[in-house]
Amino acid sequence: MTRRPLRIGNASGFYGDRFDALREMLTGGPLDVVTGDYLAELTMLILGRDRLKNPDLGYAKTFLRQLEEGLGLAHERGVRIVANAGGLNPAGLADAVRALAAKAGVPVTVAHVEGDDLMPYEEGALTANAYLGGAGITACLRAGADVVVTGRVTDAALVSGPAAWWFDWAPDDYDRLAGAVVAGHVLECGTQATGGNYSFFTAHDVRRPGFPLAEVSQDGSAVITKHPGTGGVVSVGTVTAQLLYETQGLRYLGPDVTARLDTVRLSEEGADRVRVSGVRGEAPPPCLKVGVTRIGGWRNEVVFVLTGLDVEAKAELVRAQLSEALEGVADAAWTLSRTDHEDAPTEETASALLRLVVRDPSPDRVGRVLTSAAIELALGSYPGFHVTSPPGPAQPYGVFTSALVPSDSVPHTATLPDGTRVPIPAARILPPAPPLPETGACDPGRRPRGPAPGPPPGSARTRASHAGGAETAQPAAPACEALGAPPAVAGRGPGGGTPAGSGAEPREDGPAGVTRAPLGAVAGARSGDKGGDANVGVWVQTDAAWHWLRHILTTEAFTALLPETAAHAVARHELPNLRALNFTITGILGDGAASGHRFDPQAKALGEWLRARHLDIPTRLLPPAPEGNRP
Repeated sequence: MTRRPLRIGNASGFYGDRFDALREMLTGGPLDVVTGDYLAELTMLILGRDRLKNPDLGYAKTFLRQLEEGLGLAHERGVRIVANAGGLNPAGLADAVRALAAKAGVPVTVAHVEGDDLMPYEEGALTANAYLGGAGITACLRAGADVVVTGRVTDAALVSGPAAWWFDWAPDDYDRLAGAVVAGHVLECGTQATGGNYSFFTAHDVRRPGFPLAEVSQDGSAVITKHPGTGGVVSVGTVTAQLLYETQGLRYLGPDVTARLDTVRLSEEGADRVRVSGVRGEAPPPCLKVGVTRIGGWRNEVVFVLTGLDVEAKAELVRAQLSEALEGVADAAWTLSRTDHEDAPTEETASALLRLVVRDPSPDRVGRVLTSAAIELALGSYPGFHVTSPPGPAQPYGVFTSALVPSDSVPHTATLPDGTRVPIPAARILPPAPPLPETGACDPGRRPRGPAPGPPPGSARTRASHAGGAETAQPAAPACEALGAPPAVAGRGPGGGTPAGSGAEPREDGPAGVTRAPLGAVAGARSGDKGGDANVGVWVQTDAAWHWLRHILTTEAFTALLPETAAHAVARHELPNLRALNFTITGILGDGAASGHRFDPQAKALGEWLRARHLDIPTRLLPPAPEGNRP
């Protein structure tokens, strides 16, 4: 029997997302299930510190406050609520939801999923949580739960678990489960699917984008949309951007299924409606990922403002004056950002920023003693001395690492509304699927292998950055004449080119029909973090642009455009159905977002930096310049 599509929406993409979203989703139109994703690698560290202060905490407190209104609305409309807000204490959150329901007089049943918490894991670990699949959520909903809260499940499990319940899918309905996983990946980051953080945002009104929902069909296909009248936009572009976000290969590994991203097809089905179809699934790997957080040490920073002339000399003076105070500090990093402009009309635009970041196992060496030493220079250093904020104490920073454990070693458990505890068996492991350019296999009982070496100069191959370590062949670039463009960044060198945002300019020393322009004139991008790794997805909107992009943006061209990536192993994957390339940069984020390793610690803007870099683009691919601004 064919059942109507499941209407499932998202009301949170992170801990701290728009507070009113749950009410907006429940009142904006019909839904069967509303989900909320509250957990990220950084969030687990925050919840771990909460639990240290109070063992009864460890869950997302915002979720409870949202339920003060949302619980009654959901009950009135017959909408189930599924959220991973349980964090490190799903049982505690379930009890809190029951207490809230009793106080409000809302007759709902509550269940929770646990077993992901592997503490005590190893010495020094603050949290250690396996990424569970959606089967525990499915069991809770089958038992009649109105509200299901979980600990660490995969983000996509918040959709695949309810879809398996709605359609009564079997554990080996891999294609259907894979389709739901892909839909879940699109929904998991909330308004990123409806125009938020979108490269081509200027073409749409995204001041307050609505949250997304999916109409999941019995065959696993889905339509991504949003409630009528809400802001933002759902298009092939916005969905493509989210599909590329924080993915690291052609196979999207999960505890319930491996989704083949190279099989995903997108098509417009009307205004704000994009169909996701054709997704193929394979058996899951025999291991689960475990995210581990630790307190890595203590950090502090001072930002000096250098105004006017002699900026480099001023920066050198400060470095010399603080050299003695920095002796013995484990890590001290100076960064000079030349935000200053010559003959600037305002003081701010005449100023550069010199940033000092220090990290050490001891809070004493990077505390007020150090920052006070910086402030003591105020009357005896460079002219115009000032800093952006007063000196402060050292702050702890976190470290995120990941490991792999056999799936059957994790006690995945669904605690049903009546208190019955149901063990969820690990997915049945089948013979390995035929290899793709990268296998994504996991190694039971072992940690992921270290970063693979970078490709030799001129190599047409690069190595995957994660378990399996298989090679990905790069297509040989055809002659430049065939593409109507010279090699990427030819003649400019890493870090060269015209300033970002200056627009396109015709090349006088290149072939006819070529324009020097930012990559973003034809391509969109989205980037993000996975532990210490970053990914950058790049896509274009036409077949002609795809033919050019896939041949011109090799791994070597990518690292030339983003010189900060050149010291790291970079893996490149092609997704022709999406007209997209996906790059993974191993280790560029150091110990992860919580360590504050980089200026952009979660690599959120890495893709926009890439789009701002200039290279030679066939003029025929560029959009027409506005009247009066043609090159």
